[in-house]
Amino acid sequence: MRLSQDRILTTHVGSLPRPRDLLDLLEAKETGEPVDDKALEDRIAQAILDSVAAQREAGVDIVNDGENSKTSYTLYVRDRLDGVGPKPPEKSLPKTAQHRDLMDHPGLVERTARINQGMSWFDRAKPPAAIGPVRYGDRGPLDTDLKNLRAACDEFGIEEAFVNSASPGVLTKFVPDMHYGNEEAYIADLADAMAVEYEAIVAAGFILQIDAPDFGSARHNQYQDLDEAGFLKIAERNVDALNHATRNIAPDRMRMHVCWGNYEGPHTHDIPLASLHPVIIRARPAGLLVEGANPAHAHEWEDLKRLGLPDDKVLFPGVIDTTTNFVENPRLVAQRICNWADAVGRERVIASTDCGFATFAGPNNPVIESIVWEKLKALAAGAAMASERLW
Repeated sequence: MRLSQDRILTTHVGSLPRPRDLLDLLEAKETGEPVDDKALEDRIAQAILDSVAAQREAGVDIVNDGENSKTSYTLYVRDRLDGVGPKPPEKSLPKTAQHRDLMDHPGLVERTARINQGMSWFDRAKPPAAIGPVRYGDRGPLDTDLKNLRAACDEFGIEEAFVNSASPGVLTKFVPDMHYGNEEAYIADLADAMAVEYEAIVAAGFILQIDAPDFGSARHNQYQDLDEAGFLKIAERNVDALNHATRNIAPDRMRMHVCWGNYEGPHTHDIPLASLHPVIIRARPAGLLVEGANPAHAHEWEDLKRLGLPDDKVLFPGVIDTTTNFVENPRLVAQRICNWADAVGRERVIASTDCGFATFAGPNNPVIESIVWEKLKALAAGAAMASERLW
């Protein structure tokens, strides 16, 4: 993992807007329509080349494939894990809780539903579930992703790139259990299964990014009926599962993204970073990505300055919001970076975005494509300003 030796490096969390024609192919595949597999494979490969080129042009130092082969950061596992399949028609999926903060404001829920009505493939796709023992199955999609990103990195001389992979904990929400009847047993098998993917990503020469909103947003949706102490026990369990899954990987080849939900909402029920701090610093990945532009969390550099960060950790604070079309002024970006650098030290800060820009592939992502690239340019410009102040 590259560190900031004489300037602030830049990266982002993962998903970027997919081209419209690629979206059409991905959506068709998700909803069971016939798709030319070779045409889809070729279009994904080209989209990844174009995405890496665009990231480099915007000034991003540590790039990824934009998640162009995936429709979401979690549901992609349906093509990779044995034991995961469509919900049996005679069974009902376990209830998944709505964000607690949104439940306080039904008008916002109604407005969002109107905006999204009829625009998402998600409503037409068959939801995945664990319907048998979960094991890692088909390596083909993963190997293709790694091959495509390697080709793009070689094409543009990229020094370091990362690959996203879902945490065991977040999969318990998006791939609900209909087989085990015991969440402890389910997450144990998920950890063993995802270890295959984690190790393959690192073996291919990339940084593994584990997407783990189960440490943040799960507090106010999946486990909202628990008190904070009860939720932190779940978080401890999920850290143990993640550490088991990554036991064969060096910490400095991994980074972990913790977030409170990539959506525009009041976020009035988010668990504070300070409460999560003792848990998440136990996770093996050396890199820690946290939201720092979200107005509900932008102040938490003060908490981290008080609580400290272990010497073997590197901080990736979000300094660009991913839910609005405001383009941050580079001076503001520099101010945010300097605050986090003051908390943990300039050499241990790599500037990032709060979340991905296209968490679920589709035409209704909140930030339009052209503005995504303007935001990433502002990230690079702000990092350059911060570097002048800090060195």
